[in-house]
Amino acid sequence: METKEHKFHQETGFPWKHVIGLLLSLVLTAIAFWLALATHQPPAVVISIIVVLGFGQLLVQLYMFMHFTESDDRAWQVPTIYFALFIAFTVVGGSIWIMSFRSIVS
Repeated sequence: METKEHKFHQETGFPWKHVIGLLLSLVLTAIAFWLALATHQPPAVVISIIVVLGFGQLLVQLYMFMHFTESDDRAWQVPTIYFALFIAFTVVGGSIWIMSFRSIVS
């Protein structure tokens, strides 16, 4: 295969990084799925392990697919990650707050 040079990264040969990222993502998802359906652990343990697996999934996605480490100018990446974390915590926190408020009202 030929080498293609882009502004931020260089592609050479077969995309092994993407294949490994896909396999890691599938394994992490399968572990979470199996843990939720086939084990008889307390719910707090299951949720804690799934959160850890989700964080691992986040790191795999950022490193393998989003090319987080391949940029020449990383100054824009840090505020973007902080904003994405803010949005994620806002959505999750707001959802938990609304669900807990609804259980009080009903």
